[in-house]
Amino acid sequence: MEHPLAAEVLCSAQKVAEQAEVFSVSSRTVSVQFEANESKQVQTKESSSLALRIFREGRIGFATASGEGSLDALVDMAVETSQFGSPASFQFPSRFHRGSSEVCIFDSKVEEIAMERMVEIGKELIAKIRGHTPGILCDVEVTKRTGSISIINSQGGEGRYDKSFFGFSLEGILVRDTDMLFVGDSESSCRPDFIGIDDLAGRVIWQLEMAKEKAAVSTKLLPVIFTPLGVASALLSPLVLAFNGKAVLEGASPLKDKLGEQVFDKKLSLWDDATVAYGVGSYPFDDEGVPSQHLPLVTNGVVTNFLYDLQTAALAGTQSTGNGRRVGGGFPSPAISSLRLCRSGGDVSFRAMVEDMKEGLIVEQVIGAEQGNVLSGDFGGNLLLGYKVENGEIIGRVKDTMIAGNVYQVLKELLGIGQETRWVGGILQTPSLYCPRVSVATKES
Repeated sequence: MEHPLAAEVLCSAQKVAEQAEVFSVSSRTVSVQFEANESKQVQTKESSSLALRIFREGRIGFATASGEGSLDALVDMAVETSQFGSPASFQFPSRFHRGSSEVCIFDSKVEEIAMERMVEIGKELIAKIRGHTPGILCDVEVTKRTGSISIINSQGGEGRYDKSFFGFSLEGILVRDTDMLFVGDSESSCRPDFIGIDDLAGRVIWQLEMAKEKAAVSTKLLPVIFTPLGVASALLSPLVLAFNGKAVLEGASPLKDKLGEQVFDKKLSLWDDATVAYGVGSYPFDDEGVPSQHLPLVTNGVVTNFLYDLQTAALAGTQSTGNGRRVGGGFPSPAISSLRLCRSGGDVSFRAMVEDMKEGLIVEQVIGAEQGNVLSGDFGGNLLLGYKVENGEIIGRVKDTMIAGNVYQVLKELLGIGQETRWVGGILQTPSLYCPRVSVATKES
């Protein structure tokens, strides 16, 4: 439902500005939380906000309000901020031609999920994991959310859509003497039928199985297999920053002069795709009204596009890619929708990657990977969960180990790209990646 004040705010803003845009968002979230295997709390939260962006005397003004704030105050704040705003280099779009029916992101079944069923899901997940490892302590969160987004502007642009979300996550900790083992994973979609308790439990149980034994590793360069979780925790941040049009425009991205050049392995392609059916990151149009698309960022290793919103695209002399996103009701900036990393040729099973290793590591979860110079592509951090491979077999979990590398060096020449892909966090679809060498450091006795 459109915010009741949206049309009034637009009308009022047009009296004092050359152009105006009103963005409204509302949502209702229900979450069930478990802590250390026990039910902790059930929360219901409703929120709504209204954001006004204007062009006044050639500059951008912006203001936002939650709930039923004063109409006049919102317009006055936008006028006041315009004195110090950036020059307006673009026009608001006059038509949002992609209809919400073309991108499926709402399922009424989410609203129908009973609180009791959400509690049951949490209990079932915990029971499955404890059935395998009785001593483990599990934190679980089950969430459902429905919301609406609408945009109207003075150029005649108008659009709205509804979106749903359902997901659950599990984090487990197993303490044995001074040893602490962390495992976990999550599932999410706009549609409850698309995700399964058994899938999540199966992956966490696999982590527990692989971590049963302990293994030692030395400080050296080693081949590494990044699982989908490992790709997300170690390699995602530098890539997201590098393809951000604002970083490119400011000269901060290492890819700023690489458009049309082969930077990555020829077998690698990367897409930003806001059109995935029931994808958590999908939408019919972005938070500025620009239609969503299936955008190639890397094609057969060649850098093909960057992510732009209206303002950065205008300053760069190009078109918005439909990636103008807002956090809450904030000011829009370029951001990913859903990233899909895929192979352009050839496929290797995870088992075959492992069997190919004489000595190496499997990286499942890295913490602190963003502490290095992320803008230059560096990553590094402690291995929260990883396994040693010897002579083609996983022999156990490694402890007190760090990895470090550069995403451009690691992805320039891959030994293999997995044939099985999966979604991580709802916004990254990736296979496992088999990299020839990554720096590994450990506390050696």
